[in-house]
Amino acid sequence: MKSTPLSLIAGVVALAAVTGFAALTVPGDDGATEAKAAARLPVERSSLLCPAPSTSDLAETTYTSFTPAAKDGPKDGTAELKAAEALPADEDEPADGRTGDADDKKSDADDADDKAKTDADDKKKAADTKPVVSLKDLGKPVTAETSKSGSPALVGTATDRFAPGWTTQQTTTAAAGGARGLLGVSCTAPDTDFWFPGASTGASRQDYVHLTNPDDTAAVADIELYGAEGPLKSDVGEGITVPARSSVPLLISTLTGEAAENVTVHVTTRSGRVGAVVSAAEDEVGSDWLAASADPAGTQILPGIPADATSVRLVAFAPGEDDADVKVQLLGKNGPFSPAGNDTLHIKSQMTASVDLKNVTRGEPGSLRLTPTDGSRTPVVAALRVVRGTGAKQEVAFIPATGPVGERATVADNRAKGSVLSLTAPGATAKVKVTASAGSEGGEAAVKTYTVKGGTTLEVTPEAPAGLKGGYALTVETESGGPVHAARTLTIPEGGIDMFTVQTLQDDGGTVEVPEAQQDLSVLDD
Repeated sequence: MKSTPLSLIAGVVALAAVTGFAALTVPGDDGATEAKAAARLPVERSSLLCPAPSTSDLAETTYTSFTPAAKDGPKDGTAELKAAEALPADEDEPADGRTGDADDKKSDADDADDKAKTDADDKKKAADTKPVVSLKDLGKPVTAETSKSGSPALVGTATDRFAPGWTTQQTTTAAAGGARGLLGVSCTAPDTDFWFPGASTGASRQDYVHLTNPDDTAAVADIELYGAEGPLKSDVGEGITVPARSSVPLLISTLTGEAAENVTVHVTTRSGRVGAVVSAAEDEVGSDWLAASADPAGTQILPGIPADATSVRLVAFAPGEDDADVKVQLLGKNGPFSPAGNDTLHIKSQMTASVDLKNVTRGEPGSLRLTPTDGSRTPVVAALRVVRGTGAKQEVAFIPATGPVGERATVADNRAKGSVLSLTAPGATAKVKVTASAGSEGGEAAVKTYTVKGGTTLEVTPEAPAGLKGGYALTVETESGGPVHAARTLTIPEGGIDMFTVQTLQDDGGTVEVPEAQQDLSVLDD
């Protein structure tokens, strides 16, 4: 038997760290080598996509990028977000588009003109490809701001020490106009399948689905729409091309001729991958981003309903062939209870169901838990439309179903005032550690531990970093007990309205399992 090179073993470890999966077969062993207990290693590469922000001339957008501090790991690495359409393209073709033969025939004057043009193009290209946000240190966020109308989507990659747990928050304040509101979204990783219950094609709504392609080749996506009576007819939702390193916003109401107040949007890709998120603007109520629901599952948790919510609407969808019957419970500060008259919800297959829970929290913060009533565990997706305020001072936000924080989860762009963290333990009592990072412009990190009783929601105002200057990130780590789901509400008063946005926190996937081979592959004799 020949020796197995060490480089092969290193390659397998690197592959797992980047993709989350690796397999190793010893030559001559016919794939029979079994793996020992898997070790967890930090990922070496992460990707994030931020949608194009508001097109309003009155909008101001802040990007906050952050990677949690680590005790050990790689010393090198980068984390940068760049404008999607400004990323480097194939440079095989000359900048002026002419062939080599034509260049040979140019006069000296033409050469000088072309050189000047090339120099100018190079300078513009260098400016365009300059990162919008670039991290410098672990454990300290970096911010960037723009007030330009028509600012592009951003595409970013973090490598080595910056990759594990990298997160970026995009927050836009639009003081007036049809898109008035505080629009917040955690920039997403590219994927091939997204569910958005809670969208609309109604006359009062202007909802766009934003598709962003981070790769060097075009992606092809399909968009399916489902209303209360089933699929909405669409002749233009299939085969949507998203060019390489570009972003495409699509007005959802133009994809169908049917108006529906509550719509579930399903985005899939035939080829390539995209980041997907929905921007929703509602007349007289404001606007915000609707992030994708957690993958279809029998039980769903929707954390972080504000105590002063004046209207809460649950929108759910069963994507399979079977109907779903779910128990609806609010996990309050003292325990679970079912909303009066809405303790269960029947969700027909391939149809969007909704229920108005009104002011279900009644002055106390809470989270919603959906569980199967018939034991069938028919998978569903779900989201909440949440309104605070009344009359002309209403403001809307969305809370999608989300997974637990797991080992660690982070949300960036927290302010000295206005940040509230909601923690819910749908099962057993749990203990979590919450770290408020150093500020983007100064301050010392603060750490506090909380116990969340099973079946309850705990709302806390995070302990701000000492000497805080700028914004900071919140990192939640599970220390013991059952799973914990979390959401952050950011509130910014503007024009007499408490504008707000809610972001859920999910496990950041900062580590992956890498199996250890039972054989010692470093010394294999011939």
